[in-house]
Amino acid sequence: MSDEAPMRAVELWEPKIGTQTRPDGTTLVWREDPLGPYPERLSDRILHWAEVAPGRPWMKERAADGGWVSMTYGELAEAMARVGTALLDLGLTVERPLMILSGNSLEHAVAALSAQYVGIPSAAVAPAYALVSQDYAKLRDIAGQITPGAVFVKEAGPFARAISAVFDADVPVIAMEGEVPGRVTHRWAELMGTPATEAAEAARAATGPDTVAKFLFTSGTTGSPKAVIQTQRMLCANMEQVLDCYAWLRGEPPVLVDWAPWNHVASGTKVFNIALYNGGTFHIDAGKPTPDGMKETIRNLREIAPTWYFNVPAGFEMLIEAMERDDALRETFFSRVKMLLYAGAGMAGHTWRRLEELAVQTIGRKVLMSAGLGSTETAPFAIFCTEPQPGPGNCGVPAQGVVLKLVPSGDKLEARFKGPNVTPGYWRAEKLSADAFDEEGYYCMGDALRFAVPGKPEEGFFFDGRIAENFKLRTGTWVAVGALRAKLIDAMDGLIRDAVIAGEDQEELGALLIPFRPGMEKLVEGGGSLTDEALFAHPAVMSRLAELLGKHAQDATGSSSRVMRALVLTEPLRLDAGEVTDKGSVNQRAVLRHRGAAVEALYGEGPEVIHAGTPAREAKAR
Repeated sequence: MSDEAPMRAVELWEPKIGTQTRPDGTTLVWREDPLGPYPERLSDRILHWAEVAPGRPWMKERAADGGWVSMTYGELAEAMARVGTALLDLGLTVERPLMILSGNSLEHAVAALSAQYVGIPSAAVAPAYALVSQDYAKLRDIAGQITPGAVFVKEAGPFARAISAVFDADVPVIAMEGEVPGRVTHRWAELMGTPATEAAEAARAATGPDTVAKFLFTSGTTGSPKAVIQTQRMLCANMEQVLDCYAWLRGEPPVLVDWAPWNHVASGTKVFNIALYNGGTFHIDAGKPTPDGMKETIRNLREIAPTWYFNVPAGFEMLIEAMERDDALRETFFSRVKMLLYAGAGMAGHTWRRLEELAVQTIGRKVLMSAGLGSTETAPFAIFCTEPQPGPGNCGVPAQGVVLKLVPSGDKLEARFKGPNVTPGYWRAEKLSADAFDEEGYYCMGDALRFAVPGKPEEGFFFDGRIAENFKLRTGTWVAVGALRAKLIDAMDGLIRDAVIAGEDQEELGALLIPFRPGMEKLVEGGGSLTDEALFAHPAVMSRLAELLGKHAQDATGSSSRVMRALVLTEPLRLDAGEVTDKGSVNQRAVLRHRGAAVEALYGEGPEVIHAGTPAREAKAR
């Protein structure tokens, strides 16, 4: 049994926790072991590796012929000086930064790091804002906030319409291929061929801890995306905090295979910089956790064995499905991986257990599965769990240099953070910045935490929902949405990817279910050939959902934790409406706001409504 199997050995931190509880109930939690020194700028680490290991691959990307295109640390150092010089020649500054519209690529990475090298911030933006959006509202808001001096795209053609619609005519484009009619286009090859000058080195020398390295944007689910300032202090301190936690990296440069978008902090800062800071190799995975996209991820993981692996829960679900059918994939994946990290959403218990079972089946040991809590504003590593757990959910303890402040908010504890990894604020938004911090200078994240073991902060904390997402039933009972979502996802036994909880001012709770198609296909003979609508409304699927919902309801302790009705959503969540990010994170409030008809149907008596424990009727899912 996997419960009895040992854990694969891995060197990790040994945190010493300090705590203080004030008379008003506020609790402070911190690390008594201090954060060590860290560089003034990230480029110092790149130049270090370029000197000690110039031929080591820094980043690899699939070529059209199926092989890997590679850039070494020595080549990266040369490219940063050359491209940095070219960006200075274009007149880019902190007031006129580099905007990056296209997705993950070697060129994207070099462009961003070259800008950083000479003190020019970059801003990676979700490609969907330019490729999927019809009105470009979010892209227009972002451009207005940071006033870019140039726009980078790998291929100009797909982005031409958005660029013409949003950016002033004097904003040039940097592209590998194609052009935007009526606009100056600089070829990437020209930038790479620019001779490095003393001006670039002088600009690099002028950078320091307070230099803005880049802007990352919040998802904009409740309004315009906010430009979160990311300083060199934040990035470098955070990497030293990570290195304290993942202590084995001091002697073993990581090998990474990662798909997650760089316009999000999880991969664009943490995973990206873990490779750079520790002399590792980052393999760009062009896949994603979708039925089609997962094929590329599986191809890559058959070939490259990571030593540390990050994914969202939906990605792990699909990877598990593949590994259960593919021994070679499973054996390569587990051959040397020391830690698995999930983020972006809560992991279901059955996913956790299946991963453990696959690891034990393959290598005779469990692999540490871990999670933490952070945000774009915390760079993101703030608290993290490395103690072996019986299941998912523990977010761990603070990183070195971080103080966690837990402030009573009703029956919840609101999490606030202070540390060198915390942003100074939002770009050109003084009021938003001021409102984000309390009177003692702690960043107010808006998440609630609860003690894993009451009174023992060293045992870690569990995520206890978003303060703003919670609501009351008609009875006046508060509903803790975050915790309930996690329990419902787990109860649905791999048939759903996420759930949105409804029921404000209603007598009972309901849920809009975001289906996990591979799980549902197993319930229906020939399910793989059915349309989404036919599969999700199939009596076998509806009956199983009703059965599982009934068991969930029986196990619940009261009306605020008992979902009695559900409805399957067949229309995909919309990134443009802020319902979901390109990383797959679902926004509860945005879905409820945009899916009023579905919520109304959920509280009706149509055949599409799934009632807890009730046999399915012929239904048409929504």
